[in-house]
Amino acid sequence: MRMRPTLSWTPPEDLPPGTTDPEPVADALSTGGVLVLSGAGISTESGIPDYRGEGGSLSRHTPMTYQDFTGSAQARRRYWARSHLGWRTFGRARPNAGHRAVAELGRHDLLSGVITQNVDGLHQAAGSEDVVELHGSLARVVCLACGAFSPRGELARRLEEANPGFDPVAAGINPDGDADLTDAQVGDFRVVSCTSCGGILKPDVVFFGEAVPPRRVEHCRELVRESASLLVLGSSLTVMSGLRFVRQAAEAGKPVLIVNLEPTRGDRHAVTRVALPLGAALTTVAERLGIAVDGQAAV
Repeated sequence: MRMRPTLSWTPPEDLPPGTTDPEPVADALSTGGVLVLSGAGISTESGIPDYRGEGGSLSRHTPMTYQDFTGSAQARRRYWARSHLGWRTFGRARPNAGHRAVAELGRHDLLSGVITQNVDGLHQAAGSEDVVELHGSLARVVCLACGAFSPRGELARRLEEANPGFDPVAAGINPDGDADLTDAQVGDFRVVSCTSCGGILKPDVVFFGEAVPPRRVEHCRELVRESASLLVLGSSLTVMSGLRFVRQAAEAGKPVLIVNLEPTRGDRHAVTRVALPLGAALTTVAERLGIAVDGQAAV
């Protein structure tokens, strides 16, 4: 029997409560060396829904798993039809105040690095450098046979040519760029193959049920070791791919601070959880440090 990945987590009643005071975050940043770990919650203000927050996509959508994608041609047809449509919206998303605040904090040498669980590229679009994309990027495509990489824009053009007139109305867009379509809307959508070897194409992202590449994990662990503290932004930390770095930091005696509206699986390891929207919270923190966001003069 195939095991399904962990998609949900129910907070226990005895978790420490959140606060609306971002001062501890400003204090940690003021001394520098802060490693950021971001999740889907930082991109909701850019129009990309998260998985588990209020109205999160998991309430209506089960993400594609690696096992389903590699094991079923029909699953790949369904995925690429939905992802092709979702990419049109996903690719137009722009960084919000939270992304821009992180970029400004980095430019002022207060961050030791940025690890993101997101696949949207919005940290880089906002100006953050050397971002570690823990789960990969939707902007790249990889062939599972020969390992060749290609730009997502190139694949989008090929899929347009293979499916003229394909323009269904989606019920919603998900954090992985997948649009909600019925089987009838997917229809006989045509999937294209690798131009080099004819192999199966997959977005260069880590699907649910797929392991993060070990070298990438070790690089992130090294960033945790080199940091003074860890700042989690917009992640429920439900899956181990992000939670392990929180546990590592806490075990090493490094302060863990979380900004997330809802309780997270890492709250027990954190010195505080700030329950505020990311854009407003990070802009306030930056201003308290004398850093302007969006070109506005700092208070």
